[in-house]
Amino acid sequence: MVFMKGIMARVDQALFYENSIKKHGKNARGVAWSDSRRQRVRFKALLDAAGDIGQAVVVDAGCGFGDLCLYMIETGRVPKRYIGIDLLDFMVKEARRRTKERVLRRDILKDPLPQADWYFASGSFNLLTRFETVLAVKRCLDASGRGIVFNLLEGSDEGGRYNYWRPLQIKKACGNFGNVEIFSGYLDGDFTVKITL
Repeated sequence: MVFMKGIMARVDQALFYENSIKKHGKNARGVAWSDSRRQRVRFKALLDAAGDIGQAVVVDAGCGFGDLCLYMIETGRVPKRYIGIDLLDFMVKEARRRTKERVLRRDILKDPLPQADWYFASGSFNLLTRFETVLAVKRCLDASGRGIVFNLLEGSDEGGRYNYWRPLQIKKACGNFGNVEIFSGYLDGDFTVKITL
């Protein structure tokens, strides 16, 4: 799947998610989380890092089925306005159905992105290359008024299916975009990054 001028994604995301959903169903495992508990721990880490979002417009980049939106509602941490974006049509349709919110089909690497106070990305960068990850972060920041909060898999990138980073590597790669903070310790093999403008 080509995103821009010959830059290739790590894997074909449409095929990856279609196969995963066929195998596991429309649930956390279907969107490549090991289970819903771990997915929820990651959501909590994202929201804790952002702080009070009650008066904010937030974009959920790579929203999948809208699980972050549903988690926000369930936990009472609801933004002023939620917008979901996803690359895949079937994800967009299902997220709209589940959340009843505005969900747009967008390629985060090349399409115009909606303006918001905060961008969130939970697991959205796990299938990207390192170059694409930094590009995605920059594009989200360009469309945000306050910043972005996202999580990454922690480890050494070996060019396999998933995108792994060390906290200092992402800090160095994105350090000129704004103030970078790293949050870890909430889940083995995962960390959260907050970049504020």
